[in-house]
Amino acid sequence: MKIGVSTASLYPLHVEDAFRTLCEMGVKTVEVFANSTCEGQEPCVSEIIAMQKEYGVDITSFHPFSSPMESVFLFSTYDRRIEEMMTLYRGFFGSMNRLGAKLFVLHGAISSSKCSDEHYIKQFEMLSDAGREYGVTVAQENVSYCLSGKLEFLKMMKRELGDKAKFVLDLKQARRSHEDPLNYIKELGGNIAHCHISDADSGRDCLAVGAGSFDFERLIKALIDEGFDGNLIVELYRQNYGEFSELKTSAENLCEIVDKIKMK
Repeated sequence: MKIGVSTASLYPLHVEDAFRTLCEMGVKTVEVFANSTCEGQEPCVSEIIAMQKEYGVDITSFHPFSSPMESVFLFSTYDRRIEEMMTLYRGFFGSMNRLGAKLFVLHGAISSSKCSDEHYIKQFEMLSDAGREYGVTVAQENVSYCLSGKLEFLKMMKRELGDKAKFVLDLKQARRSHEDPLNYIKELGGNIAHCHISDADSGRDCLAVGAGSFDFERLIKALIDEGFDGNLIVELYRQNYGEFSELKTSAENLCEIVDKIKMK
């Protein structure tokens, strides 16, 4: 289980600047969030690789900005748009190979989409199969404004796709869907491959770890009981914390919680 930080947390810094900032703070595990097409291509990828080698950083995952486009491209029934997005994402998979990132975070179609369950499964499986050609796992994130915001939808994916259905559990998105994150673990179990971590309190759904009252020990124990061996990645919105140093502190707080659990 690796613990790190997403470059998304430093938005609107360019990805290479966000990556360098995390490296200079001593963060050793990073998720790369590309906020434009070029940030998953050259020369940005080579610049990140150079820093990765310089600072000895592990890149676990890749999250593209293009999620709002997925409804009308990947999950449409229009062949040319589908092919355009598959070409774009295959390019990202190739970049992930170079970065060493093994997991691709997918938002999927928005809630107002007319995409049927059957078509969604077909398109997800197509992307998942393409990812596997590159050694990449495509994982569906729970997103409150997407079809994936409903736990029942994710359960359907698990039922229809079996082991191909991999998931990213995002705590703040679960809260925005008015779901207990522990319910995701109960229902999706070992299919959860990755987690986006944030704290919360009674009035705020996204905070630095330690700034809220969320019971992380209970969450992590539940994940471990299901055999979770993925990554815990701190992903915060920029307005929900102060100094960049809080990102590293969040990761360190998570490490302490995991160590505490292992010692019991």
